[in-house]
Amino acid sequence: MEGSEDLDSSLLTQPWASVCFGEFTFIAKACFKETGYVLLISDLSSVWYERADTDIVGKRSKELNKRLTAHVSSFLNRLSNLMCPLLEGRESDANSFSCQQTPSKLTIHVKSELSGLPFYWVFHCPAAAVEMISRHLVRPLIRMSLALQYQLQELASLLVQKDAEIEDYRESGAALSRGRLRTEPFQEKPFLQKFVDESLPQLCGAGDGQAFTSTLQHLYTAVARQEARAAQKRRHSGDAETLELASSPQLPGEAMDSLVTVGSQQESVEPPSDLPQSLGATATPSSPAQRARLPVSKAKRKKAKGLFG
Repeated sequence: MEGSEDLDSSLLTQPWASVCFGEFTFIAKACFKETGYVLLISDLSSVWYERADTDIVGKRSKELNKRLTAHVSSFLNRLSNLMCPLLEGRESDANSFSCQQTPSKLTIHVKSELSGLPFYWVFHCPAAAVEMISRHLVRPLIRMSLALQYQLQELASLLVQKDAEIEDYRESGAALSRGRLRTEPFQEKPFLQKFVDESLPQLCGAGDGQAFTSTLQHLYTAVARQEARAAQKRRHSGDAETLELASSPQLPGEAMDSLVTVGSQQESVEPPSDLPQSLGATATPSSPAQRARLPVSKAKRKKAKGLFG
């Protein structure tokens, strides 16, 4: 269980990359370790996912590679060497990938070599759960959008300051030596409108394979790491609250349980020592000797007063 949680946590901080299997283009991320691997892949219409531990890898490798006898770690290392270069944009002619896809399942067939013998592998990826899609795509992309919006506002503010600085130079008599470097003062609204009208159509027509550039990959990784830290902090906070509730002392009312002592013909309750004096003073003495030592004051009869007294 700990191994699968470690794989999922490591997968979160892996950036998405564009990959091609034949004529199909996907975005994918993967993580390979000694305990197994996880693969998350999407064509931006569906999302598929597979987690395989050492037992699954060992069983599948025996079914697909009857002539190969090797430790599970060797197969995992070979799969990592096959997939990681592909995710980094480095393809090899010695390896071939093909896939079959439906909305509910994606199957990726791999053909390569291991120790001079043919090596075959099949990734069986069912549809990913909604929570996983939200964790790896929706929430990070929303945070990336907010980060880019904040960055845009910071840059716009910086441009306004630069324009004010240039204007001050002009008023001081400074002049450009090259007229082609002259720029107009920055105006944010016309700039954004021009971006929507001219640049945005080109970006949207670039194709799904260009979803994550290297700059966006770095931003995604930074956002995912913040998400992982926040999740870890929430877990530690929840564990601390659970531990505090488990170690909390008894309430004073519960501590008074079974503190009843029976005298000759009377039961009395002795209050705990940590109660205030005002509560303890009303308790009945617990022994006859204590009752004998206490001074008894007789009530003095008051003389009744009449209307004219």
